[in-house]
Amino acid sequence: MSALQQRIIEELHVLPKIDVQVEIRKSIDFLKEYARKYSFVKGFVLGISGGQDSTLTGKLAQLAVDELNAEANEAKYSFWAVRLPYGVQADEQDCQDALDYIKPTKIYTVNIKEAVDASVHALSMAGIELSDFAKGNEKARERMKVQFSIAAMNSGVVLGTDHAAEAITGFYTKFGDGGADLMPIYRLNKRQGKQLLAELNCPPHLYLKVPTADLEEERPSLPDEVALGVTYDHIDDYLEGKEIPEQARKTLENYYLRSQHKRHMPITIFDDFWK
Repeated sequence: MSALQQRIIEELHVLPKIDVQVEIRKSIDFLKEYARKYSFVKGFVLGISGGQDSTLTGKLAQLAVDELNAEANEAKYSFWAVRLPYGVQADEQDCQDALDYIKPTKIYTVNIKEAVDASVHALSMAGIELSDFAKGNEKARERMKVQFSIAAMNSGVVLGTDHAAEAITGFYTKFGDGGADLMPIYRLNKRQGKQLLAELNCPPHLYLKVPTADLEEERPSLPDEVALGVTYDHIDDYLEGKEIPEQARKTLENYYLRSQHKRHMPITIFDDFWK
């Protein structure tokens, strides 16, 4: 294993093998401890996309809320699940299946199309024409803005779904889906997330489906692995300390080095960002 691979694994805190029950407990306890420590927290907010990561994070959040309420002997805490389609979502049935599985305290639905289109129009009037890719980031940031507004009005905190296989590639929108209060599954890779969902009796089609960000209109439902040019199996193997094909390794390490700014708070004069 190279020094860079070791450094990445240590930075992202990935274990080569996990005890599924232990990892489930870690995430639930992490959420519970945060809620107990900060008295203003009355629950958690998360956008549900119908994919693996939000399904897992949402289920863990609801389990944490259920335990907190049982311990308090009152319905003190809530999990607010948010549907955030841009118009009509192609895999809406998966979203509904995820909600049925999670059984959140409350569901909000906010269609972001009008807000995103208004922003794109306002920029156009100022002479800034967004590319399809940039508009995709606009969608991601609008979704996160909505979640923070819901959290503000409910005394909640916003959860993120970032995990190690996303973090290593920077495959998320800065201050969009990457901008949250808590990241309960941060240390897990993609296959480990699947293992947790299987243990939690999730319907298999929700974690076996092809992962896609689905932000670009010119390339709808583009699989993550096509966009990245590397498979999740290779990403997960790398994060578990295994050898992967040379080209996949180079691609992955290039993503990691190029996306360092996404894993860092805003840079100040005190940061050695040039090293």
